[in-house]
This record gives sequence, C-alpha cells and structure tokens, in this order.
Amino acid sequence: MKKSVRRAVIAGNWKMNKTPAEATALINEMKPLVAGADCDVVLCVPFIDIPAAVQAAKESNIAIGAENVHFKASGAYTGEISAEMLVEAGVQYVVIGHSERRQYFGETDQTVNLRTLAALNAGLKAIVCVGETLEQRELGYTETLLKYQTKMALTNVTAEQLKNVIIAYEPVWAIGTGVTATADQADEGNGFVRAAIAEAYGTDVAETVTVQYGGSMNAKNAEELLAKEHVDGGLIGGASLKAADFATIVAAAK
Repeated sequence: MKKSVRRAVIAGNWKMNKTPAEATALINEMKPLVAGADCDVVLCVPFIDIPAAVQAAKESNIAIGAENVHFKASGAYTGEISAEMLVEAGVQYVVIGHSERRQYFGETDQTVNLRTLAALNAGLKAIVCVGETLEQRELGYTETLLKYQTKMALTNVTAEQLKNVIIAYEPVWAIGTGVTATADQADEGNGFVRAAIAEAYGTDVAETVTVQYGGSMNAKNAEELLAKEHVDGGLIGGASLKAADFATIVAAAK
C-alpha cells in the first residue's frame, strides 16, 4: 500500500448470507473491533439487509454497500435495484461486475460499464471487479484481460468520477476456492490494473486510485498481501462473515 497517495479500503462482500437480524448482530459485534481502523471499512450486504445494516452501522466508521445495481433508473426490470434506490436507502458503495455475477447472471463487460456509470452518476462509490480464469492465466492472458476489463469498465468515466472508483482484482480461480494468489501474483495483477488506468488517465491519476485484492484474503494472509505496493485493500468474502477475522484484516491495513 502507498497510503501517502491513496486510501486503503477493506470491504466485506457478504454474498447471499445473513438475515436482517443476523446482519444487525454481526455489525454490532464488529463495530468495537474496527473502531480504530486506519482505513475505510465497508460492508456490502444483500439488498434485504440494507435497512438493518445502515441502522446498525450508524455513528460508527462502517459504511454500507450493496452487491449489485442496475443501470436504469426505473422500468420493467423485475428483481433489479436502481442506484437512486440504493442512495435513498443509505448505501454509499456498490460492488459491480463480481465474477459470480458474470458467471451466473450474464454480466458482461458492457453491462459492468453501464452499471458503473449509473452508480457514479447517482453519487455512489463503485467497487468494480476484474479478474481472469485459471485457463486464461495458464494461456498467458492475465495482463491483456485485466487491462481490457479495466478499460471497458471505465469507458466514459471522467477523471473526476474516477475518484469514486475502486478496482478489485479478483482472480476467478481464487474466489471461494480457498486458493489464494501469492502476494507477488496479487501485486502483479493489481499492477496490471494500475497500468491500464495510467494508459487511460495518466500515471499521476493512476497512482491515486485504490486497487483492492480479492480472492480468499483472510486473517492469516492479509498482512503479507497488504504489504505489497499495489495492494490497497481487500474485497473480503467468507472472512467478512466472522467479526474477529474481518477485524484482523482491517488491522492489517495499517
């Protein structure tokens, strides 16, 4: 991390876990554990949990995020949620383009871009996910793919709007598998993302953008990963469902 030029962000992605009552209990358990954090702390929760999470996180340093957003403000999109709805519900962040959304729900690079623009235009902070499959890595396409996905996601995003964008490098082969990229692999991947931003916006701007690593970051490996130059935080899956583990990761971002 280079905290002199960019902010570290530790964000939990709860996926499809926790009822509203469970969300309240977990956030109440977390609050004292992360109160002194030297980074931004975010919990991205299922839509149904947002009101309870926002209420539980009041007067704490925990910001609440959503796990997806639609690119239209309203319309015949059954089951979707607009950026304006999220803002009114008290949400500050939103995860966009997670590999599970891409794999199971037809998300594409084009829709990731549209969702990113919608989120930014509504005043949300976007956590945009990019990452390669194991096959793509083995074929040597990691750099090409990460740069392509990053630039596609940021199409028509202004340099001013980029201040509210976080890119999360999540190698698909390391999400929910228990397999973690080595610290060097994570740093390399994040470096490819930063290089893509530099190509689009210039090096000075790229140096200010927070690039997280996601993909089985946990209490045991967080310190090593977060020590790397290009790893500015984490998008945390399973470990964000355990207060003590999440707090350990937050503490590692010192």
